[in-house]
Amino acid sequence: MTERPAQRTPNRQLAALIAEAGFSNAGLARRVDQLGLEHGLDLRYDKTSVTRWLRGQQPRGATPALIAEVFTRRLGRRLTAQDLGLDACAPVYAGLEFAAGPEEAVDIVSGLWRKDSGSHAELRKIAFTAAGLVVPSRDWLIGRADEKVARGELLTRVPPQGRPAVPRQRGQSERASGHRVTAGDIAALRSVGELFRTLDNAYGGGHARQALVRYLEHECEPMLRGTYGEQTGRHLFAAAADLTRLAGWTSYDIAAHGLAQRYFVQALRLAQAAGERAYGSYVLATMSRQAVYLGHGREAVQLARVAQQGVGSSAPPVVQALLHAAEARGHGVLGEVRACTAALVRAERTLEAARTGDEVPHWARFFDEAQLADEFGHCHRDLQQFRAAAQHAERSLQLRAPGFARSRLFCRVVLATARLGLGELDQACALAAEAAGQAAEMRSVRAVEYVRDFERRLEPYKDAAPVRTYRDKVAALS
Repeated sequence: MTERPAQRTPNRQLAALIAEAGFSNAGLARRVDQLGLEHGLDLRYDKTSVTRWLRGQQPRGATPALIAEVFTRRLGRRLTAQDLGLDACAPVYAGLEFAAGPEEAVDIVSGLWRKDSGSHAELRKIAFTAAGLVVPSRDWLIGRADEKVARGELLTRVPPQGRPAVPRQRGQSERASGHRVTAGDIAALRSVGELFRTLDNAYGGGHARQALVRYLEHECEPMLRGTYGEQTGRHLFAAAADLTRLAGWTSYDIAAHGLAQRYFVQALRLAQAAGERAYGSYVLATMSRQAVYLGHGREAVQLARVAQQGVGSSAPPVVQALLHAAEARGHGVLGEVRACTAALVRAERTLEAARTGDEVPHWARFFDEAQLADEFGHCHRDLQQFRAAAQHAERSLQLRAPGFARSRLFCRVVLATARLGLGELDQACALAAEAAGQAAEMRSVRAVEYVRDFERRLEPYKDAAPVRTYRDKVAALS
């Protein structure tokens, strides 16, 4: 990789940190290369490269952020590229940082929105990294809401009569130059979130994901850079966190897993700025679900437990229930029957406590009896307890509203898998064929993958008549 021309002065900051970490030059280069592979980057650094950095050369692209992350993991404290005497050049890799303050959080997340709304197709190809979950979840757990999020006086003023106004920079909107954020602005953000959530539930994450990202860039970012007091600012950061989590959720649904992970991390940071501890736990539960889907059961359990520890008993019962359910899903993937069952029981008991009339946050209202039955069904399927899986999946389908079309599809595939496990091949294939038809109408990679997973389970029965009929039906969909 090409490097910038050498500076005249050695990089003493980097040298001091190498000594503190106990790295050799070759050892540091090897760790940077390994971390690059986690993020889909093929780097070829060696001890000579590190020698050049120590002499003052500046590595390009993602490398400064990667070097900083290597030292962050080794030394157990957050370090930035600037701390190492390196340029922070906003690489595509950026997005897994847990910002030190609200202003930095806005800079990071808005950069992510802009890249995603543009033509940066490589952003959607970045790999998910389980190691990238550690620092953000830890920083959220030990962190507290920012002391100040308010942005003070208007940044643009009416010029004195006869003097020309200062021209805006290219792309700068009126809001970005000092718009005072109102309760109406925040209500609009909430309404937009409900709209995109409804579209996602019914038609899949790919249906309107790009429109959501463009909205975040063109409407939400100018608000965050506008003018607001403390209370309005907290509400604004909370709404921005919700929309950012949704952008991550829709990215996850189209299998842009590295991008989704970055959105989730930034939603977690925005929630901290908002002082919304319960919502932060929900973001961690979302991250846990992605880890489950990708087969990282241990990380999924850890994320759910961090979320539980972070809110304790202060969260509404329905929120505690969804956190216990997230933990159960992780145990299910790992095949840990006892731990999975215990977590499901806790989820059931806390959800029952929520029926006493406690106020439920708008973002947690989806977690009802239908959703809990769905969680039970998935867990029992993963544990190969097919009779119980079928019972709970059927109950979820009976209770689930039609608007949750994708969730109903997932549950139908779980039921088909359970029927197959019970030897009921005809019913299994009929259910799966119905799900395949629904998946063809959605823009959801996850929906397609659910169906494909079922089809892989059909291989031992490929010559049976119901399976041939199923394949004919699926073939007719294309």
